[in-house]
Amino acid sequence: MFEVVPPTLSIVTRAASKSSSAWEVLKGCRFPVNRIYCVGRNYREHALEMGGNPDREPPFYFQKPANAIVDTIETCSVHYPPMTSNLHYEGELVVALGKSGQNVSERDASDYIYGYAVGCDLTRRDLQAQAKKESRPWDTAKGFDSSAPCGPIVEKGEMELTDSTVLALHVNNKLRQESTLGHMIWSIPEMISHLSTYFRIQPGDLIFTGTPAGVGPLKVNNSVDISCGDLPTCTFSIVDPLKP
Repeated sequence: MFEVVPPTLSIVTRAASKSSSAWEVLKGCRFPVNRIYCVGRNYREHALEMGGNPDREPPFYFQKPANAIVDTIETCSVHYPPMTSNLHYEGELVVALGKSGQNVSERDASDYIYGYAVGCDLTRRDLQAQAKKESRPWDTAKGFDSSAPCGPIVEKGEMELTDSTVLALHVNNKLRQESTLGHMIWSIPEMISHLSTYFRIQPGDLIFTGTPAGVGPLKVNNSVDISCGDLPTCTFSIVDPLKP
């Protein structure tokens, strides 16, 4: 027989006797990843650049497999995936859930949050465009191996996120995406509440909350750095494809 090891993410806490911006990994404590939900077109300008309607319609979701996660504390490189010539970055705030529930009210939604992280929804944009054209699912475009690099999780009580918190993505130290969380069409409580009408949310679930405008291609040897307020960054490099 064989053993399947479930994917996990690092958890960090404020470092004692250091600057307030310093973080240290909690030894022996990991966040088990259950499901990865992604919210589509949750920033107006990104909806426009993707040819969508930015009006406030109910949010829509797609999923990535749990083992698409890449803990960027432990692994700083992502192999360029096969079957694409147009790999794109999408920097996002990630919400980690720590409680089970269904039909959660917006008022109670924050009770279900364990913490936050910064992640990247890597996308085979050419395959996504083909899937849209043929009205097919996005699985091959969004759910491939290592398509969800993610920084470590910070428990919600250790930091504050506001509408003015800046989400930014740099490629090779050049700014490519920048917005504030206040520009999300759907707020975090609204997303959790709406998502829980379709699925029983569970501890270990991650919600990638959408990306702002400025998505673009990545090539081998590109370095990516994503930040969101005081959260630890999600930093990784694109390396050569895996050999068969």
